[in-house]
Amino acid sequence: MSAPMEQSGQQPIGTVLVAGLGVSGAAAARVLLARGDEVLLTDAAEPAVLSELVAAGARWLGPVDAPPEGVDLVVTSPGWRPDSPLLVAAAARGLEVVGEPELAWRLRIAGPGGQPAPWYAVTGTNGKTTTVTMLEQVLLAGGRRAVAAGNVGRPLVEVVTARTADGSPAYDAIAVELSSFQLHWSSSIAPEAACVLNVADDHVDWHGSFDAYRDAKAQLVRLAPVAVADAGDPVASAVVATHRHPVTVTLDEPARGQLGVRAGALVDRAFSAEPAGEVLVELAALQVRGPHNTVNALAAAALGRAAGVDAAAVGRGLAGFRGGAHRNVLVGSVDGVDFVDDSKATNPHAAGASLAAYPRVVWIAGGLLKGADVDPLVAAVADRLAGVVLLGRDREQLARSLARHAPSVPRTVVPSGDDDAVTDGTDGDRVMGEVVAAAVRLARPGDTVLLAPAAASMDVFTDYAHRGRAFAAAVRALG
Repeated sequence: MSAPMEQSGQQPIGTVLVAGLGVSGAAAARVLLARGDEVLLTDAAEPAVLSELVAAGARWLGPVDAPPEGVDLVVTSPGWRPDSPLLVAAAARGLEVVGEPELAWRLRIAGPGGQPAPWYAVTGTNGKTTTVTMLEQVLLAGGRRAVAAGNVGRPLVEVVTARTADGSPAYDAIAVELSSFQLHWSSSIAPEAACVLNVADDHVDWHGSFDAYRDAKAQLVRLAPVAVADAGDPVASAVVATHRHPVTVTLDEPARGQLGVRAGALVDRAFSAEPAGEVLVELAALQVRGPHNTVNALAAAALGRAAGVDAAAVGRGLAGFRGGAHRNVLVGSVDGVDFVDDSKATNPHAAGASLAAYPRVVWIAGGLLKGADVDPLVAAVADRLAGVVLLGRDREQLARSLARHAPSVPRTVVPSGDDDAVTDGTDGDRVMGEVVAAAVRLARPGDTVLLAPAAASMDVFTDYAHRGRAFAAAVRALG
């Protein structure tokens, strides 16, 4: 394998093949072109940004199964599996393959003190985006020029090379969300503090096994001075247990080295010099609800404290956080029934956390289960279910699990997502209208109709956001 490129951010790389031209790939190509590197582009189809990148000096190869001669580095999209022919061919040739976050780490520009902005990073099966955006608010409340980036939306390669008018780095702290796909292609990322929130059955089809998926997550804390995890998650807590500075968060009274909950408040006993710890914020002041969001807040607080943010500023940041779209959002109440959009719950672990926040639920579930086992989820939530509406390609798997573990719960199946093609989403609004109408028939005053599908959305909708918007529109149409 070729030697990794220099980490100064100023050394030329040479010829870089960018594989996949979604948001992160296009951003990587732009930054590399601005540096003066030779950039080659490949993807399965011509992307919308192609003309822009070619005009800037990139060369389009079209779909290829092997890197051309002369390539020094391959930057791959997180959507490309490791067994993609191009990436297999690159490895066989000894070419280094990295993802956009790894490229960003190596291209970071230094500030006046000679050091790039530190990263405070989060991964996990669920809660990553909530935690990293909470962390952004904590860092801002602490006076940092901070931004959330990575898998949360904004490409890291843009953030780490952004400058102010005087040429200094635009940010002095970066809250980073990283997926297992991105971490698979990372080798040298060393955050100042890193958190593995939780690790549950997900993306096994991409990684090949649960162990490989777990190990990708664990990669994040390997080089970090501080490693954070949820003490209530056995896999995540095991990942950090042997770390040189482990910190865990708990919904119980915190022990030394933990952040937890005492007398209705979030308390830090990991970074505080006080023997009893310091109160960060009253639980009632948080604007997001549910035990899972309390864990997310504690994890964000731990990373903020690792960054040196004082307790009062941590509390202000957490109290000011309002949550994101399609994450346990109340979209309407009709005839005493609440309708909640948690379309972001794209796997069983996330759906379980969402369902635990409500005592009696009409559950809207189904889509692409990606090989996940739903039996543990259904067994755990059966006593909360007032009814279930199933949609999507893998709805029958959920139906069979409900028959085993919740046979008395009424359920309705809405035909949808039966073909093998990725949908363009044109039928999604109609399907969701039928789903919501069925949920209304099962609900009674005091119930919550909860869209927490436990599955990906691309069999019926363009993405989880489209699924959530369709749900909200169908609720509004109820009048």
